[in-house]
Amino acid sequence: MLQTKNNKSYLNVVDGNQTPENFQPTPEITNVWKTVYKNFRSEFGEAVFRSWLKPLTLQASYHGTLEVSVPTRFMKDWIQTNYAPRILEMCMDKDSNISRLEIVVIQKAMPIDLDDSDAETVSPAIKANANALAQEVELSSPLDPRFKFENFVVGTSNALSHAAAQRLVKSESMPFNPLFIYGGVGLGKTHLMHAIAWDLRENHPEKTVMYLSAEKFMFQFVKSLRAKDTMTFKELFRSVDVLMIDDVQFISGKESTQEEFFHTFNALIDQNKQIIISADRAPNDMQGIDDRLRSRLSWGLVADIQPTTYELRFGILKAKREMLGVEIPDVVLEFLALKVTSNIRELEGALNRIAAHADISKDPITLETTQNILRDLLRSHDRRITIDEIQRRVAEHYNLKISDMHSARRSRNVARPRQIAMYLTKQLTARSLPEIGRKFGGRDHTTVMHAVRKVEELIEEDASLAQDVDVLRRTLTG
Repeated sequence: MLQTKNNKSYLNVVDGNQTPENFQPTPEITNVWKTVYKNFRSEFGEAVFRSWLKPLTLQASYHGTLEVSVPTRFMKDWIQTNYAPRILEMCMDKDSNISRLEIVVIQKAMPIDLDDSDAETVSPAIKANANALAQEVELSSPLDPRFKFENFVVGTSNALSHAAAQRLVKSESMPFNPLFIYGGVGLGKTHLMHAIAWDLRENHPEKTVMYLSAEKFMFQFVKSLRAKDTMTFKELFRSVDVLMIDDVQFISGKESTQEEFFHTFNALIDQNKQIIISADRAPNDMQGIDDRLRSRLSWGLVADIQPTTYELRFGILKAKREMLGVEIPDVVLEFLALKVTSNIRELEGALNRIAAHADISKDPITLETTQNILRDLLRSHDRRITIDEIQRRVAEHYNLKISDMHSARRSRNVARPRQIAMYLTKQLTARSLPEIGRKFGGRDHTTVMHAVRKVEELIEEDASLAQDVDVLRRTLTG
């Protein structure tokens, strides 16, 4: 128990539901509080008053105790540590019968009815809550209505992250904190983050859910520094029930922002609040991140979203086709799933282009029209697969040396894999036949043509070879 200079205890912090009943402050005590409250600006300064003391609201008085309320526990802790002793002294100077100051937490405190002419004193807590709510709505990024759990296609590459997200929103307690989701660009991290936020807001409306990017978090922090009002920033982010930060890798190298995020993280964890974070890589692989913060990010569950498989891409395209309500043959979807392997965002963009073209031209969608519409995109993807990579993959698959791809050997166990490599090069790159021939030991373009036709025939006749070619194609395209 802390003591004043008069050996009187000054502070006892309790929860709002422990306030003694029927201890309304007398008119004399009410006037004391009004006078002290009006002196806060001159005593502590405008910035401190606006950030911390303005929400203080007189609730009750009993047995020499003056009880005031604040809307959040974080605000209570800060006032208790920094300003409560002086506030009690100010009250005791006005009324020697006051010996103790109690601070209670009441989220929506209803202040004692003071003089109506002093509106600022009448309802500071209500105003503080309203302002905080307005700021929270403004700060939270908008959620995409398409990004919900029912629209998320699950495959082997994203099953862990999806299961973790589902468990988090369905569990009464917090199964892990934080939940850290990471994966490459366009693989579904943001979709999953939005889905979590939608579910929480729809099924737990009593919770304050704030979702925003790390870039926006950093912007708001810098803005508060320039305005010399960091206390408002701290209070806002420490008063939410669920904090969701997308693309946290953007605070790499930003020491001040990392420091503030670190303290926000700790404050929320201490209050048993949920934190959900996404990034493009695992915490231990993030560069420019403080070791303390990296350790905190790894505390809970770290779930990855791996590169998509052919089956997942095809499933996503089928779901997207149903949403668009457009007739697109399966063969076109199979072609896109095979060719566009970089990320889901680009895959869906390709399908949107095809659907839009069909809607405008009224032409049926075929494999040929698809190749024509997406020729720029397909060329871009073709350039990503090199002949050297194809040769290496085929040689590894058939336990050959890379030199066998260029050699003059014609034995069947070497010639057939070499023909398959030529066939895949023709299918997966934009290289001309003469270019391909030169990369395979200076062979003529007619040799390449023969190899392509031969492999096409064997795919129809030999199921085992067809499977080998399919496996190699999938390996090369992601």
